[in-house]
Amino acid sequence: MTPVGYHSPLVHAAYHDLLRSLLDEAVSAIRGTPTRVERNGRVYWYDSYRIGSEVKKSYIGEDSEGLRLRLAQVPALREQIAAAQANRTRLIRILRAEGFLGVDAGTGSLLAAMAKTGVFRLGGTLVGTVAFRLYEGELGVRFGLEQAAQTNDIDIASFERLSLALDDAVEEALPRLLVGFSFAPAPVLDERRAWRWRQSRSETLVEFLTPAFTEREEPRQLPALGVHAQSLHYLNYLIAEPIKAAVTYRGGVLVQIPRPERFAIHKLIVSDRRQGGPDSLKAVKDRRQAAMLIDILARDRPDELREAYTDALARGPRWRERLASAIARIDGLEQQLATL
Repeated sequence: MTPVGYHSPLVHAAYHDLLRSLLDEAVSAIRGTPTRVERNGRVYWYDSYRIGSEVKKSYIGEDSEGLRLRLAQVPALREQIAAAQANRTRLIRILRAEGFLGVDAGTGSLLAAMAKTGVFRLGGTLVGTVAFRLYEGELGVRFGLEQAAQTNDIDIASFERLSLALDDAVEEALPRLLVGFSFAPAPVLDERRAWRWRQSRSETLVEFLTPAFTEREEPRQLPALGVHAQSLHYLNYLIAEPIKAAVTYRGGVLVQIPRPERFAIHKLIVSDRRQGGPDSLKAVKDRRQAAMLIDILARDRPDELREAYTDALARGPRWRERLASAIARIDGLEQQLATL
């Protein structure tokens, strides 16, 4: 299966200008002094500021060359806030006029609220079909409505260890935020450990997930996000080294999604786990999304795709078995991956 086509260079440039502007805005909101902190061999940046006699620290992000450059430009970025907001409105107007799919208003408003309270800043990563739709901007491809697999469900994953290490938390507890959007915990024995939430007016689901590093897949707590999450095997591969993405809702929303090559390979593994069970129809959708992304990446980013595929194969016999089983169900995919 192939995408409908590619967006024009104008649209691709507009999307990346929008993303760059949102990244600039994120650091321009710093209230104090950027502070470098090292934990377990990794470097993180915090916004250190004083409220009365108390010094507060707010997590900015993991160290990178791009983040360091933005931190050095904070005074200039603050002066450009109004102009940048107007420019983002113009960019989103261009994207919509050129047929950029984006997300629906309900999904956009919820993602905006989550971004505002700090979900994506604190390690939350969108996974599932909403993340898949956002590859439209990252890869410059034009998705059809049918191919984009319409769904309003929102899946957010995060590492439990990262959530513990950050020593920061969302500004508004997510259970309270979700209740404000008419969500309630899906049936569970103990609502305090709920990881799945259902919206009464639309049946939309929000699910929180985290990688499982033990044999049992059970709910775990994500302190930074203030919620519980269902632990799942193979998820650590998916959300390693995520990338930023822009949602074309109102003035734009900055979120985090998996790398497209990891998303594609992970979808193959997940499709095999679902095969033959109650989620067999979801397995078909998983393979369609994986095949589409692999087709695009094999042409445009073969090195990244090959690296992600090799990484998954090296993780053990069970990984190789699941991949082989899924690949065998997609015509021509084995040959396509073999020639990377």
